[in-house]
Amino acid sequence: MKAFVFPGQGAQFEGMGLDLFESNETARNIFFLADEVLGFELSKIMFYGTAEELKQTKVTQPALFVHAIATLKAKATYLPDSVAGHSLGEFSALVANGTLSFEDGLKLVYTRAMAMQAACEAVPGTMAAILGLENSVVEKVCADIDDVVVAANYNCPGQLVISGSMTGVSKGMEKLLEAGAKRAIQLEVGGAFHSPLMEPARKELAKAILETPFNTPFCPVYQNVTAMPESDAEKIKINLVDQLTGAVKWTQTIEKMFGDGITSFVEVGGSGKVLSGLIKKVDRSIETETL
Repeated sequence: MKAFVFPGQGAQFEGMGLDLFESNETARNIFFLADEVLGFELSKIMFYGTAEELKQTKVTQPALFVHAIATLKAKATYLPDSVAGHSLGEFSALVANGTLSFEDGLKLVYTRAMAMQAACEAVPGTMAAILGLENSVVEKVCADIDDVVVAANYNCPGQLVISGSMTGVSKGMEKLLEAGAKRAIQLEVGGAFHSPLMEPARKELAKAILETPFNTPFCPVYQNVTAMPESDAEKIKINLVDQLTGAVKWTQTIEKMFGDGITSFVEVGGSGKVLSGLIKKVDRSIETETL
């Protein structure tokens, strides 16, 4: 069985989508529709913007979403047996399995991006990658720190990202190195994604999601916060809202999908290498490919 997987922030690149736009009419129409829905020329920033412009949350998130769906519509020749997405990528996955229309998905992604940007500006925060420690050790160290810092992204075995306030993450990095981490690397991100500091954004996104029609999908989505397959539209909504302040359980998701009989993972959108690399670190025998 095959699954389509969709990357999140960090998979953007300069010139993204230009080749699709120039060579494929279906993809071209997706870019035109995106510009129309958003009310500005996102496609121009994607094709010709600098790395710095593409790094802004309000640009990165819709850009990756549009690129993923344009890639999907232009290149997919079969339907997946299941889907999953890393953080923002979960929205792309929900278009791929028929839960959301492209237009509704894009509106939600833009609402999410703007709300997250506002939350980041209101309360500065950051994230750091912790290498070489067991998940349970990271969780315990974070829980013992008297500041906001939590395990946010379980990317692959031995790589976990923590998120929180500036001081919380700084203390976390120090304590985790003392606890035996091989490295603690502060990430270049706009704020404390997937932490309690995103609560104002979660409330705003929740309102938008509740007002958006979600359909019953043709195949399950394995969701970030539960690492379990879901096909119930109402439960998908709840998990999607909780994801903003909850952890991205990517390692657990891939382990569950593999255990459920998914033998091949097809990465759709972005640079095409981010998730495949993480998946191989979960189990080297898993087949990965790029659409």
